[in-house]
Amino acid sequence: MNGFTTWRCQWLLGWVLGVLALVAAQRAAAAEPGAAAEPGAGVGAGGKLGFEQLLFVKRHTYNANHYYTEFINSAWLPGGNLCLLNLHDGSVRELLPALKGGVFERFDLSFDARRVVFAWKQGAQDGYRIYEVNLDGTGLRQLTFPQADEAELARKFRVDGQYHHGTDDMQPCYLPDGGIAFISTRCQYSILCDGSDNLTTTVLYRMDKDGGQLCKLSNSAVSEAAPVVLPDGRLLYTRWEYVDKGAVSVKGLWAMRPDGSGSAEVFGNNIALPPTLIYGRPIPQAANHYVVLGTPHFPQNGLGTVIRLDMNRDIRSREPMTYMTPDIDIQGEGGFAFRQPDGSWANDGQGRGPLFKDPYPLSDSLFLVAHKPAGPPWHAANGYGLGLLNDRGEVTPLYRDGAISCWLPYPVRPRATPPVTAMSVNQPLAAKNQALCMVSDVYHGLENVARGEAAYLRILEQVPRPWAARRRWGGDEYDQQHACITKATHLALKVQHGIVPVEADGSASFVVPAGANIMLQVLDKNHLALQTERTFVNYMPGEARGCVGCHEVPQSAAAKIVLGARAAMLRPPSLPGPQPGEADGHRALDYAADVQPVWDRHCLECHGGDAPKGNLNLSGTPTTLFNVSYENLLPDTHRVLGPVIGENHPKTGNVAYLPAKSLGSHASVLVAMLAPGAVHLADPKQAERARHLAEVHQKIRLSLAERVRITTWLDTNCQYYGSYWGRRNLSHAALPDFRPLPTFEQARSLTDPGAAARPAAAPSR
Repeated sequence: MNGFTTWRCQWLLGWVLGVLALVAAQRAAAAEPGAAAEPGAGVGAGGKLGFEQLLFVKRHTYNANHYYTEFINSAWLPGGNLCLLNLHDGSVRELLPALKGGVFERFDLSFDARRVVFAWKQGAQDGYRIYEVNLDGTGLRQLTFPQADEAELARKFRVDGQYHHGTDDMQPCYLPDGGIAFISTRCQYSILCDGSDNLTTTVLYRMDKDGGQLCKLSNSAVSEAAPVVLPDGRLLYTRWEYVDKGAVSVKGLWAMRPDGSGSAEVFGNNIALPPTLIYGRPIPQAANHYVVLGTPHFPQNGLGTVIRLDMNRDIRSREPMTYMTPDIDIQGEGGFAFRQPDGSWANDGQGRGPLFKDPYPLSDSLFLVAHKPAGPPWHAANGYGLGLLNDRGEVTPLYRDGAISCWLPYPVRPRATPPVTAMSVNQPLAAKNQALCMVSDVYHGLENVARGEAAYLRILEQVPRPWAARRRWGGDEYDQQHACITKATHLALKVQHGIVPVEADGSASFVVPAGANIMLQVLDKNHLALQTERTFVNYMPGEARGCVGCHEVPQSAAAKIVLGARAAMLRPPSLPGPQPGEADGHRALDYAADVQPVWDRHCLECHGGDAPKGNLNLSGTPTTLFNVSYENLLPDTHRVLGPVIGENHPKTGNVAYLPAKSLGSHASVLVAMLAPGAVHLADPKQAERARHLAEVHQKIRLSLAERVRITTWLDTNCQYYGSYWGRRNLSHAALPDFRPLPTFEQARSLTDPGAAARPAAAPSR
């Protein structure tokens, strides 16, 4: 079996064992009434800690197969409650006994410590919804409700019977302005690396205190999680992304204002392991210090090792990370690594060593935690209790229940309400659903690039895959892509918005679309990418924001230049425009439309037919999912394209920062051959090979427009399909929606433009 299949088998075994453990625990509790609750050694410490009670959740341990699928494919194990632990006598009071037949997810305590907002799921086929209750258990009210089309969503998009596949609202958090932030699947996006398309994305939303004015704050193609408010009023949260990076690796900490503006990396955007950094919180009285949980991605979920972060150190390294639980790590996918008595490490997929969740910092060296001691597996239904963790990895138990796990310990005490922060809205831009981006100097951090080389910025967008792209037929999957986009490169669709000029002083000012995942590339005068932004930024309507340049870090603040002094800020912002040969810069990136015609016109005389030269056939003959030329170029066995990022190869790699000119056209033998003098390859052997190939192909003369089509394809990581829509598999060639060439609008659409042409009798998955 391959690794992916093995992990699924491990998860299935874990799921069964979890259910059996639950049954055993329930029987034990029934046989010994009153014996389940166990006050820990820390009871009586309330006065020393500065609070008298802990708010927490009782819930059977989730046994999902990913950190982000707890609401999708955990077994339905109802029971538990929101609870208050008295730290003096160890007594526990349930806040909502009437709701104990459901499942409680995560919660937050109001700043005045009088109210609790929480997510709760009534039944296996219901979504999680958000509620609020007073701390004394009175005043329960529901804040979010199923969408009006909830039943229709389930009918259209359900893949299997376990997950209802409607909407879910979870992980709420109070905001300084009285509103509530949470994560939700109302965006209706699917996880990109899920071939079955059963898994779904959560992104950040907000609402007012009564549940009205729902507003989507972000647009990630894969899941966001665990929002909390920082002392400065911003939201801290975990953002998973892969933009030309390993698909499993990057779940780092980000922050944004509560209105969705100003999103910025905090830590982890180039950290491969642990693959997931989640449940981050600021540490009190320690400026720029945070605590976070490092966990696997798959098949174990949301459990792991406690890490303290000092963000006064280099955030592009592991320097900020100090393990509070140094004998626990995640050193690969999947499973946990536990340090042995002799100092060696042993990997354990069953997680029978000590594990942690939900760290809540009381100081730089003391943390409330949910904790499982060594012995039971990670998915033990009753394995976790509450404890105090110090910075030596020692745990003082506070409370456990022998029948059910305990989670999310939260001190009951008032907190200072952080300031209300919001952006200044440019109303004309907001009316057009646009934002303003300003770069003071693209050369800042742009190594290997001389001043004067940068001429343009290319604006790209990563488009999430909507539920509406779900296949009701088989055969279109490739490399975990439910609707394949590429072969062995990236998993999410890219579209182009156009190019804007870079001024002589390195500055740029331009308009970008709001509510989109925007990435930038720095181009030279030949429209070849010098550097690629392998992450994305969300902009809210009417937002204006700027950056210093490439590879910006917080320490760059000292180098910031006043934007008003830069050339680009002394004129109106640029609108994205076309490259040579483009009627409009806004367009889909489609290999069959962009690249194949160039091969057809110039290359098939030698690189076609039954005996192509160099054994490289560049014909456009369709293959099962792509065409002959594309499949002969990827993977790059002919070593002409240069470095190509495979987001699934490896899943836990490809996250390190890459210097300018190390990706795309400036590292490509093909481009050096087609444009002699425009590219100077760093490797002498590759440079000599390109020179020789240029001599062999000296009769080939591409127009500038043709060359730009080739280099844009290469610089955007070799995408094949220009949209998620239409059938891919060659067996569907006779149908009207087979491999349509999309417009820009269709490529970005959240609804299927070909649905009307599709036969009603299409087979169901």
